[in-house]
Amino acid sequence: MKPIACFLLLFCFFNLTEAQVVYESIESVKLGKSRELKIQLPRGYHDDEDKKYPLFVVFDGDYLFEAVAGNVDYYSYWEDMPEAIVVGVNQIDDREDDCIYSDQNSLPIEKGARFFEFVGMELIPYIERTYRTESFRVAVGHGATANFINYFLLKAQPVFQGYVSVSPELAPKMQDYLVERLSAMQTKVFYYLATCSNDVKFIKEEVGGLNKSLADLGNKSVLYNFDSFEGASHYSVPAHAIPKAIESIFYVFQPISKKEYKETILNLDTSPVAYLQEKYQTIKELFGIDKQILVNDFKAIAAAIEKLEEFEYFEALGKMARKAYPETLLGNYYLARFYEETGEPKKAMRTYQSAYALNEIGGITKDLMLEKADLIKEDFGY
Repeated sequence: MKPIACFLLLFCFFNLTEAQVVYESIESVKLGKSRELKIQLPRGYHDDEDKKYPLFVVFDGDYLFEAVAGNVDYYSYWEDMPEAIVVGVNQIDDREDDCIYSDQNSLPIEKGARFFEFVGMELIPYIERTYRTESFRVAVGHGATANFINYFLLKAQPVFQGYVSVSPELAPKMQDYLVERLSAMQTKVFYYLATCSNDVKFIKEEVGGLNKSLADLGNKSVLYNFDSFEGASHYSVPAHAIPKAIESIFYVFQPISKKEYKETILNLDTSPVAYLQEKYQTIKELFGIDKQILVNDFKAIAAAIEKLEEFEYFEALGKMARKAYPETLLGNYYLARFYEETGEPKKAMRTYQSAYALNEIGGITKDLMLEKADLIKEDFGY
């Protein structure tokens, strides 16, 4: 494992001390016995009784839970993903039975079918009754359980919206099932697939074939990402794959990056302000979270307007900023820029002068606003 990956994984493990991890047992009628769970609640979970959270269900929770929980806590701390509840299902003594499938049709049978029903009919309802969850759910599996999580995708109404399949031991017909299902998918689904250079030979070959098929789907409802990690093994690849999976699933949630700015925003044929609106509307629709628009995202759109000299868009940006940050200078600054560049200097000067009554934000200071007002005053003799 590369040193940087080791460091990140260790950081995530130590970071768990900041989050709240509880251990529970759930009695299962389907399984005929109890099953141990590990549950990480977000920081501040008990501080806001109205806030709800996406749900991660981690199979192979006896060893995979800490890696997922640590990364979720780390990425949510930096606001690159929403805070989330992480549930690990321990399978140390039951993994083979939990994942059993038919040789004829590759679908769960016997104890595998009962485990499938346990997850969908007992575990998830229990978590939703007990904790505050949003409708967005992610399943994480490794090896045999990475194959197993696909069965939830094959349902008419998929149980999960995100799937993290790390080095899966695919059932014989699973590739055909996935291609058929994902080709016809009409609702948004995130599917992340990973292998590595030192993976088990038959797994690496099967995953390579699946990746080729999924990469050619052409279905915009399926947000698919694949990685093959150089130097990793079947047992170390989760440490590499989990952070990449989180980044790919929650890409739209993250602040506007330099890459997004250069490759997407600067090349838009439509309004960059509309792009910003759609970004946050997508966050709300996908994750059920009404996220406040980040100041840095406003600044990225403003920078694009300046660079492209499409100053008319400052008006819409200013109105949006006023709504998001009504007690600050942000909205008035953009509206003043709009007036200044569209031939209304007096309105621009007065809008800059409104700095007296508002709070500074994001590097936009009262001194800056008043300086701009004075420059207009000098230029036009007001």
